[in-house]
Amino acid sequence: MAGRKRPWILITVAAVAVLAALAAIFGPQIYAQSQGPAPEPLTVATPSGTASTAPSSTATSGAVSDSTDEGAWNVASGSQAGYRIDEVLNGADVTVVGRTEKVTGSATVSGAQLTAAKIDVDVASIATDSGNRDNYFRGTAMKADTFPTATFTLTSPVTIPALSSAPAAVEAKGTLELAGQKRDVTAMLQVVRDGAKVSVSGTIGLVLADFGITPPDLGFVKVDNTGSVEFLVHLEKAA
Repeated sequence: MAGRKRPWILITVAAVAVLAALAAIFGPQIYAQSQGPAPEPLTVATPSGTASTAPSSTATSGAVSDSTDEGAWNVASGSQAGYRIDEVLNGADVTVVGRTEKVTGSATVSGAQLTAAKIDVDVASIATDSGNRDNYFRGTAMKADTFPTATFTLTSPVTIPALSSAPAAVEAKGTLELAGQKRDVTAMLQVVRDGAKVSVSGTIGLVLADFGITPPDLGFVKVDNTGSVEFLVHLEKAA
């Protein structure tokens, strides 16, 4: 009787092994495909039929002239920041997007120029759709326990085009500090007036190696060495 059962046991074990192998091979691809498209980049709202102006970093005739814009501005609630990077997961291309709303900062306007700006992002709160990925990002990659904040600081004054409901493109020079490393960067911004507030979206190209970050390459998953920081901040005039 035992001899008759043995073939069925062997067949069952073999079937389980085959299913496990198929899951290992195709599971990540199915997971990647099931996630749908990555969230769109953070950007200011663009009214229909409007177009942004060309990037500006020097004085222009269309600069801000409203004296009420001068002074200190603070980052308001609803602001977001995070990162975007591509990876290959068992042959499937995946775009990873991590975001947080724990963003603080301030800016100063003098005349027609943005003369100072600083944006701080709470690294440990940046989240994607994967807890395991987030744990690696916060620990091994960003060392959030030691360096809890990522910071962009403006280093050169920027001329602000006349603000309206149509977005204006601005190029801002500054420094980006990640994981204890600080590098010079250029932020490509879109600026728009939104009632009493001013909204600013931006992207900063990122090379992980420049910040001492080694992208994971574990065989089944390989993360690109380049990505971008993205943010959308809403500024309100300081009281």
